[in-house]
Amino acid sequence: MYTLHHIDDWASLIIRLALEEMGVDYHLHRHDYDAGSLDRDDFRALNPQGLIPVLETPDGPIFETAAILLWLADRHGAMAPTGPERTVFLSWFMFISNTLHPTVMALAHPERVAGQMHETAACQSAHARLKGQCDLLEDMVATSPPWLDAQKPSVLSPYLAVLLRWAQMLAADRSCALDLAPYPHLLAHLRALEAHPAFARVTLAEALGPTPFSNPQE
Repeated sequence: MYTLHHIDDWASLIIRLALEEMGVDYHLHRHDYDAGSLDRDDFRALNPQGLIPVLETPDGPIFETAAILLWLADRHGAMAPTGPERTVFLSWFMFISNTLHPTVMALAHPERVAGQMHETAACQSAHARLKGQCDLLEDMVATSPPWLDAQKPSVLSPYLAVLLRWAQMLAADRSCALDLAPYPHLLAHLRALEAHPAFARVTLAEALGPTPFSNPQE
């Protein structure tokens, strides 16, 4: 039994999707951000940054989204390739974690990265980077790598799906919201994930609507 420290539609959603797909037992420990739940000493003992997600495991707590996903994949022998294709898989997985994720956060919270730049300009800069990154992802998805099969998703897919969900709906400047129309292969993958049973169970439980990844509604 795992305990996932969770807030609906935060990064813990990515972990919840993976846990559901793996079919392992887990308990949700829900947090109230506005009430200061993440600042409590007992939570800071699990993650000193005071950030979601945290997964409590028999080996102790683990935080950071990418670390949790890879730990689960290795622990359960699921949702990640182990053969020669693992090299390319890891490259794209880390691209999503280290490049796409910060870009989406800058789109949603330009005040965090603006510096001397006006927040609108910071949002537009993030949007330009995002489009370039989606161009690369579109080309990758078009090659149909085996670890990107929506019927048997790897840990890369929930991470990608949730980030692209946020990129469409959380841009601080709505003119900078991601438009998926130029990315038909990405869009098809997201639609296939929406229909996948494990993903559909989670998105229903969190009331994310019928098209949470391909056309999310606020």
